[in-house]
Amino acid sequence: MTTVRIQGLSKRYGSTTAVDDLDLDIGIGVTGLLGPNGAGKTTLLRCLATALAPDRGRVEAYGLDPAVGAQRTALRRRLGYLPQDPGLYPNFSAAALLDYVAVLKEMTDGRRRRAEVRRVLEEVGLTDRATVKVRKLSGGMRQRLGLAQALLGEPDLLILDEPTVGLDPEQRMLFRALISRLGETRTVLLSTHQTEDVGALCGRVVVMKQGRAVYDGTPRGLAQQAEGQVWLSAEPPETNPLYWRNSDGEFRTLGPQPANGTPVKPSIEDGYLMLLGPEVAVR
Repeated sequence: MTTVRIQGLSKRYGSTTAVDDLDLDIGIGVTGLLGPNGAGKTTLLRCLATALAPDRGRVEAYGLDPAVGAQRTALRRRLGYLPQDPGLYPNFSAAALLDYVAVLKEMTDGRRRRAEVRRVLEEVGLTDRATVKVRKLSGGMRQRLGLAQALLGEPDLLILDEPTVGLDPEQRMLFRALISRLGETRTVLLSTHQTEDVGALCGRVVVMKQGRAVYDGTPRGLAQQAEGQVWLSAEPPETNPLYWRNSDGEFRTLGPQPANGTPVKPSIEDGYLMLLGPEVAVR
């Protein structure tokens, strides 16, 4: 079932094209967006979150068109959005900030609103920080607070821009468990630079490059983009710049087989780097 439809979406900033004639259908589940900086991921998410109007094309979510004022308001009631920089008010306590956002989301019943604030604080593991000022929270805690505000009202559409930035391994594990559960009944779209998050969370991944989707499929299919192109060798390749030394002291190379190189199973990251091409991967 398609819940979000993007047709011919384009957005420019001056002479720079951020999103270029993009078509994409998204349904229930967790979809990951991968791509280098400047690929258009954040611009796409901002258009979906109704924070930015496209120059051309259209977006529709749950049958609602954000270009129409009344439908845009109705869509905002059904979505939760975590931007890259949530801009949390530093002098609010965690609970007071969520209560304020809940008011903005039209939760007018005080008793139910407070219960909802308690619920999302528990979801992200911040119950014991409810009365702490935002400025005194660690970076990871502020990121989790940003996620909590996106979860207010149990939105049908959850849009998350780099949600795991600043999270330690334990927090990332809890985040994955929460998003996996939410993705069973809702549409979750997240952008990330963490290919391991894609492998752990996403049933579908879209890779963007220069404003276009250059891959749309499963994480396994993305890894297979590098099939027969990943090698281990005792010495670094002489001409190929796409290599690194791993923890065992061997050199992992992407591309042509180096001298005495043995083939290895590709990872999602390998497929992603091969798909982008050496001009992006070596930056």
